[in-house]
Amino acid sequence: MSQAASPKVELHLHLEGAAPPAFIRGLASEKNVDLSRIFDADGHYSYRDFTEFLRVYEAATSVLQSPEDYYRLTRAVLSESAASGVVYSETFLSPDFCGGRDLGAWREYLHAIRTAADEATRDDGITLRGIVTCIRHFGPEKAKQTAFCAAETAGDWLVGFGIAGDESVGEPGDFAWSFDMAREAGLRLTAHAGEWRGPKGVADTLDALRVERIGHGVRSIQDLALVDRLAEDGIVLEVCPGSNIALGIYPDWRAHPIERLRERGVKVTVSTDDPPFFHTTMAHEFDRLADAFGWDDGDFAVLNRTAAEAAFCDRVTRDMIIKKLEAA
Repeated sequence: MSQAASPKVELHLHLEGAAPPAFIRGLASEKNVDLSRIFDADGHYSYRDFTEFLRVYEAATSVLQSPEDYYRLTRAVLSESAASGVVYSETFLSPDFCGGRDLGAWREYLHAIRTAADEATRDDGITLRGIVTCIRHFGPEKAKQTAFCAAETAGDWLVGFGIAGDESVGEPGDFAWSFDMAREAGLRLTAHAGEWRGPKGVADTLDALRVERIGHGVRSIQDLALVDRLAEDGIVLEVCPGSNIALGIYPDWRAHPIERLRERGVKVTVSTDDPPFFHTTMAHEFDRLADAFGWDDGDFAVLNRTAAEAAFCDRVTRDMIIKKLEAA
């Protein structure tokens, strides 16, 4: 049975990376920007490997140039998520793309995104919260500016801080200052690791940045001592199986380690990462997991409860989410 209608919690979603291709093409047309090179003949995003994926991602993002653009983007993304049954989502936002790390401009972008999110709650029944994300390959100095923007706007809606981008650039410790600033501002912490680098990258991230969630983290499976550490410390993995398979980290769903991680007691959640880039939705992720591992409604109920409990939102919002899950 398809999981399309079941309520879901998603913790790992890049707002720009969730932009429907038709939305980006339309915006590019309005601005007279030629982005034909980033689409295939069917109108989908086109790339060959992870490095090119990053270039295509940033090219698509280049036409998002104003708070109004981000308002429209947020409405489009949340409409897609709600159609897949998502009732609560946390999305990665970057002041690098929203105002060039200028605090005043960032506040304007953030207001537009929040306005769209509030309207989506009213119209589509989906709740959104934001996680400011510095970009690893932009370097630690720009990350400090991003962390300052995050700290100055932390609160009931902007609830977390993280790092994304090219995992091969730099070391986690290079960004410790930024994470310390975010922590002192009361933001909860996550970090991309263990997607392209091996398990040492995950261990180094935990040691240097003291995060409570890891984005991806799947290559931890190559070091069972690390897997046991994740389980014992209650570190939550934001696993994106469709993304990992589309980018060639694993050849197919049966080869993906999410089931082995779960069997060893690691807290796993499921998300789409950049769904249109990987031809996926939350419903598709759930359906493929059912096909590959025989997961049933009970397994998905545990998965969603884990995600709800790991969410960075306040207790009132979390209780609301859990009630929606239990009602189903």
